[in-house]
Amino acid sequence: MEDITLLYTILAAIYLILIVSTMIVVLTDNSSPARTIAWLMVLIFVPVGGLVFYYMFGQDKRKQKFVTKNYYQKIKGMTFNELVPDENSDLVPTYINLINLLKNNNHAALLQGSKVEIISSGERMFEALIADLDAAKDHIHIEFFIFKNDETGNLVRTVLMKKALQGVKVRFLYDNVANWMVPRTFYSEMKDTGVEVGSLMETRYPLLQSSKLNYRNHRKVVVIDGNIGYVGGMNVGNDYSINRHWMDRHLRIEGMGAHGLQSDFLLDWFAAGKQCPNLKKYFPPTKLYTDNLMQIATSGPYSKFTNLLQATISIILSAKKYVYMQTPYFLPTDSLFEALQIAALSGVDVRLMVSKKSDSAYIDPAARSYYEDLLRAGMRIYELQGSFVHAKTLVADDNLSVIGSCNLDFRSLETNFEINCYLYDTDLAQQNKAIFCEQSKLCKEICYEEWVKRGKLKRLLESFVRLFAQLM
Repeated sequence: MEDITLLYTILAAIYLILIVSTMIVVLTDNSSPARTIAWLMVLIFVPVGGLVFYYMFGQDKRKQKFVTKNYYQKIKGMTFNELVPDENSDLVPTYINLINLLKNNNHAALLQGSKVEIISSGERMFEALIADLDAAKDHIHIEFFIFKNDETGNLVRTVLMKKALQGVKVRFLYDNVANWMVPRTFYSEMKDTGVEVGSLMETRYPLLQSSKLNYRNHRKVVVIDGNIGYVGGMNVGNDYSINRHWMDRHLRIEGMGAHGLQSDFLLDWFAAGKQCPNLKKYFPPTKLYTDNLMQIATSGPYSKFTNLLQATISIILSAKKYVYMQTPYFLPTDSLFEALQIAALSGVDVRLMVSKKSDSAYIDPAARSYYEDLLRAGMRIYELQGSFVHAKTLVADDNLSVIGSCNLDFRSLETNFEINCYLYDTDLAQQNKAIFCEQSKLCKEICYEEWVKRGKLKRLLESFVRLFAQLM
């Protein structure tokens, strides 16, 4: 009996030391006060499980080196040194602060003259993608958060394997946590045909590599022969190709914009432990198709700053007429929440489109906890009925569009590997706005007077779940 008591005492002492030391780490990490308090609550009120949860999802890997400084500068230099934009564009003075912000926090070059197609149909997306993949002559670089083992996934995989057998260099990057249910043979069969396969932040042994679970590669990038690129919100699977209830947005880019996508893929490939010789060949000369300008920007553990969050706040606070946004998950940081209120109170037409019911039920009440203050400030909120908004888009003042992988939630804005395309072009902005306005007809606008009358139990649930919003 005494031995058991002694053992319990030793275990309790070890646990106490672990809890106290972890709480000290959380306090000295200098995260936002809300995030710090949320983690302290988990550690205090969820014995043992809270400690495990923190080591799996709470540690900040931003200070670790995923890519060497020399390699990073070399890759980014491929776009900065070779591509010179037309500084006489009418839109450059309007957005010079945003352009400089993305240059300074992410080394995002200003790229000129791409041909761009905004795609809002999964059917069109995969029709175009498969045709471009099939026409590849030199290389295919492809990276998706989710690549399902279903009809659509196997259709794309078959083309990749065929091209590899034809001698095209195919490099395939996926997120192994998001694709845990995909059998290993799915990838080994690709390798057998010559496809090079990699996984960023791979966690083959989750218990030993638990801290990596928090950093997911949420990007969706394709580059074909260094001249055609795809980026946006769509993953590879039947949900995105044939599900009429999912609304999403993607870009097909031809020209210099593909070089911006190329540089980011190559950085991810290197971070996944892969090598890519003769880098310059992946940035071939391209034609000037138009006079538009764009920047391809990323965020994640590579970055010292929350790049895409900073850019979003900059756009909102700089808008003169309107800002229309779509996101599947709305959990704004404190700074973004304040920026939205400031813009709305300043007379800017700020609109947000989300789903009435997302595919993550625990997020929905937390998202709705933000509505009341935003509606009071004059912001307009639309909930899509019967369908799911998976698009991550923003359009402002008929001049600027943003389309990419980044949701308006803590995980995308502060943690995940994300990528957005910033388009400085009036025609593309008006196209993006038109899609938003058309889809808003399928939504119900939330009325402030009605919203404040919702029941006390709903308010209580929303407020409780919001306590953990920064951890979702």
